[in-house]
Amino acid sequence: MKTDMQLQRDVIEELAWQPNVREAEIGVACKNGVVTLSGFVDSYAQKYAAGRAAEHVIGVRAVADDLQVKLPRAFVRSDTDIAHAAVTALKWDVEVPDSRIQVLVDDGWVSLDGAVDWQFQRSATEKAVRYLTGVKGVINRISVQQPKVSAYEVNQRIEQALKRSAAVDADRITVDAKNGKVVLRGTVRSWAEREDAERAAWAAPGVSEVNDEIAVGI
Repeated sequence: MKTDMQLQRDVIEELAWQPNVREAEIGVACKNGVVTLSGFVDSYAQKYAAGRAAEHVIGVRAVADDLQVKLPRAFVRSDTDIAHAAVTALKWDVEVPDSRIQVLVDDGWVSLDGAVDWQFQRSATEKAVRYLTGVKGVINRISVQQPKVSAYEVNQRIEQALKRSAAVDADRITVDAKNGKVVLRGTVRSWAEREDAERAAWAAPGVSEVNDEIAVGI
């Protein structure tokens, strides 16, 4: 197990390694495997990238992202401009069913509402607006609605997908599916492995919600 000091050093080095993160402006604190990021970044894209970078360091059990977006004057846009840009971005993304998505912009924060058929569409919608100039944050309230599939079939599909994955130790994860809702439990070696397991669960037909209770431990 890494000490908190070792983990802090590794996270700082990972942030420095990422060209899209200005690590000098980010404070890193670690306690019992939980990493807290603090400070200011000049875009929501940087905030997102910093959080993702920290999550993928071995030994990180959870990330508390307290980074605040402080837009430089050149990046400031009106809510109307951001809303128009968001609508255009969604329209041009082939993975986004834009006619089913509603966008609300308030003080640079973009809220997404609507319903889609697959989780990848929900993720693609958020990604499409995440990197727009002037965005301070994204609130994704889009729901996933799929036809009902038997709990047994959902369980089988997910367990088979986990066993096929080279990045996931399927024997350490249990799957519980009921009424389209899936609960994942167990312990994995890294946050990246946890994400791979969650992604596999979302890919199963009939899944409308995934509750990831997998713990990250060495």
